Amino acid sequence: MSEHILEIDASQFDHLVGKAPLAVVDFYSDECPPCEALAPKYEALASVYGEDVKFVKIFRQKNRELAESLGVKGSPSVLFFRDGQRVGETLSGGIRRSSLQNQLDTLVGPEKAQALRAMETSRETRCDVLVVGAGPAGLTAALYAAQAKASVIVVDGALAGGAMGSTHQIANYPGFAKPVPGWQLAENFREQASQAGVQWRLASEITRLDLGDRSAVIDGLETIRAKKIVLAMGTSPRALGVPGEKELLGKGISTCATCDAKYMVDKDVVVIGGGDAALEESQLIAQFARKVTIVHRRDEFRAKPQLVEAAAANPKIEFLMETRPTLFRKNGDEMEVELLSPSGEVQTHRAGGVFLFVGMLPNVDLARDHLEFAPDGTVQVDEWRRTNVPHVFAVGDLVSKPVRQVTMAVADGTVAGIMAARELSEN
Repeated sequence: MSEHILEIDASQFDHLVGKAPLAVVDFYSDECPPCEALAPKYEALASVYGEDVKFVKIFRQKNRELAESLGVKGSPSVLFFRDGQRVGETLSGGIRRSSLQNQLDTLVGPEKAQALRAMETSRETRCDVLVVGAGPAGLTAALYAAQAKASVIVVDGALAGGAMGSTHQIANYPGFAKPVPGWQLAENFREQASQAGVQWRLASEITRLDLGDRSAVIDGLETIRAKKIVLAMGTSPRALGVPGEKELLGKGISTCATCDAKYMVDKDVVVIGGGDAALEESQLIAQFARKVTIVHRRDEFRAKPQLVEAAAANPKIEFLMETRPTLFRKNGDEMEVELLSPSGEVQTHRAGGVFLFVGMLPNVDLARDHLEFAPDGTVQVDEWRRTNVPHVFAVGDLVSKPVRQVTMAVADGTVAGIMAARELSEN
């Protein structure tokens, strides 16, 4: 631990934090992946700001009364103090370096912050394989490459798991007799990769990605140069921009019928969308739900005619055309969706769950200029998941596949990880 960081307990808090001109406190836990992701950033910033700000760590489980008195309910939670008084925003979960540094800059003031930032030094790291994205495809590629004795670094703007990590329950992953929480499966993946020697840059920002020279700049300071790059950034659901959408994703709003339709038994369900996915997935949901209402903003569907005819023939499915959602909110165990009709009337529709199928966007903005794309918008790859750029692979939801499931992502990661390691051994 940095010499600028003090590990204290509740008995020392008033003296060391309450009387400090400026202080930052990290409430952490053991066996806590977000805490592990934060630790190197906290130490690095302590070496920069530690002469001006008192950096403190407190083990939350052994100091629960203090933590609860400060409103801390999870780990990690980072609090900021000026003359013993709380200031700024409390940071928690997957904390990025930039978020922590911005709060520290506010604490010390703009002039001091500018001087301290000027003291920061950049560094360069080399590895055999750089994996960009810590979803199941990226984690699997990292595991296979590391087990083949390649040096591997995984970078992700969030924590390990990707969409899998935010899924409530996964009931169809082989080897688990009972449904497993998505976060637990993600942690199993991460721990296995760690045991193989994978290094991590989680909750980190990629400020530049150059596929040509196979390098990435992390948090503006560290340049990672690799012999091979595996792109595994996944996709993001196309956002509707409706209030409540972001907050309730994974908490009543889903983008995966295969994952969550099984939880809709005898419930009324709202499906938003009008393309092939919306019509196809509604048929699957209808196998479990009491009723499925497909809400589409246009007066006709974009889906294939045969899909529309099949949905129309299903007695459990009904259509609301020229209608769009204007608000999502939770009401107990149910969802409420405010729907704007063609007449301008807003009605509230209660549902056991909401599914959004309005398109997925590949997260390739940093590398878009280098890559070739298939007609469906996915990254063009060969059977070994190699892209048009030499030594660069793409896996998971970035590439075309008939269904998007964790098992399919794992298969992609397996292929790319094996081929990357094989090519390294041949050079």
